[in-house]
Amino acid sequence: MNSRADKTGVSWPSVRFRRIAEPVVWVVLACGVVASAISAKERGTVPSMVSVESTMQPQHKAIVTPVVLATRDDAPAVTMNLETDPVVPVTEIRWFDGRPMRPAKTVWMTVTAYSPDEASCGEFADGQTATLHSVSTNAMQLVAADPKVLPYGSTISIPGYAKEDIVPVLDCGGAIKGQRLDVLYPTHSRARKWGVQRLPVTIWEYADGKPATNPRKVR
Repeated sequence: MNSRADKTGVSWPSVRFRRIAEPVVWVVLACGVVASAISAKERGTVPSMVSVESTMQPQHKAIVTPVVLATRDDAPAVTMNLETDPVVPVTEIRWFDGRPMRPAKTVWMTVTAYSPDEASCGEFADGQTATLHSVSTNAMQLVAADPKVLPYGSTISIPGYAKEDIVPVLDCGGAIKGQRLDVLYPTHSRARKWGVQRLPVTIWEYADGKPATNPRKVR
């Protein structure tokens, strides 16, 4: 028999027929769904995949890198966490004569060299600078400048001189006028090796808010 009847007398399809018919029904329904989606997209009711992807971009977490502020060699490093601490500009800090220094500006200057002997200083070779400091001050690493441009006690650093450490302006010279500097070396032969150079000179200022030390009071 291909069918059977229940108590109401209604005849039901055989099991074999249902096994054949059910897949056909599902295929028809799937085709209907696909056709509906295509029609909706053509009418512009469904956003394109590009738009959907643009709203689903992964959110990248910022990488937090600790910033270590420059300090003197014997002082502990100061670390700033960019995630919790306010962001502030980081300025290079150096130390000179026990006080913190920061760069104020850079100027181009003509730089020559001299020695504390008669070959360079002539009759003024008395072992003292114009500020009455000994020429051995600061390990004989100091500079002569025009006081009208760089007053005595100014602090500067020069590429190629004194390992580019900060050095003081403690001397002057008859030929050192305007944008000129004279760096000190122990001997005349060493000074001559320096020659004449045009260099960017960094001028430093005290970063502790206190006035500069009077160069004539410190010997």
